[in-house]
Amino acid sequence: MVHKKEPESEPRLYGFTRTASVVLTHLICFGFAVFISVLSRPGTSWFSWHPFLMTLAFSFFMTEAILLFSPEGSPIKSFSHKTKGGVHRLLQGLCASCAVLGFAAIFYNKHLSGKPHFTSWHGLLGLLTVCVVIAQSLAAMPLSYPSLAKGWSLAKLKRYHAASGLITYLLGSASMLLGLCSVWFAGAVREYTWYLSAVCLVLSALVIMNQVSRSYMAKKRFQS
Repeated sequence: MVHKKEPESEPRLYGFTRTASVVLTHLICFGFAVFISVLSRPGTSWFSWHPFLMTLAFSFFMTEAILLFSPEGSPIKSFSHKTKGGVHRLLQGLCASCAVLGFAAIFYNKHLSGKPHFTSWHGLLGLLTVCVVIAQSLAAMPLSYPSLAKGWSLAKLKRYHAASGLITYLLGSASMLLGLCSVWFAGAVREYTWYLSAVCLVLSALVIMNQVSRSYMAKKRFQS
């Protein structure tokens, strides 16, 4: 009897842990976006738009776009996959738009102040991330218009999209982590707030990695 209960309690515990982690990620991505908006006060300067828009792009829109497909904590869990796909495209479009505008804001701000561009790892990785986001958005078009992907199966396109999307998300997370090391952020918060912000970004990335990898492995087992 003891051996029979253990296998049943383990999935229940794992399921509860996954649900709690997804709910926590929802709270983190919303709370962190609000925190940065209060800290940066968008509209007070050209620079203020950069952290606000970039955080909105990667910490909120992209995170929520991926969590839509979470089997444990999707806010539209009962909706059809087609509807989820439509909302996903909308959120990803908002993510790409905010990323481009955030990049343009810091680029123009540096131009006004006469400072050189892309002199830090944060700037270089940020440039790469924005380019990858644009490429990822364009590469996802065949998922909506299968006629553009002749010779490619829809299942294979979805796998490549999930893998490249995860890489894009991790690039965005790494860029934001480097942004925490900037003079602006380090000088605006206390030490414990800095560490808490870093932990929030890392936890969100781990939850997203777990969701995408579990989804991919489940499909791979099903197909095999």
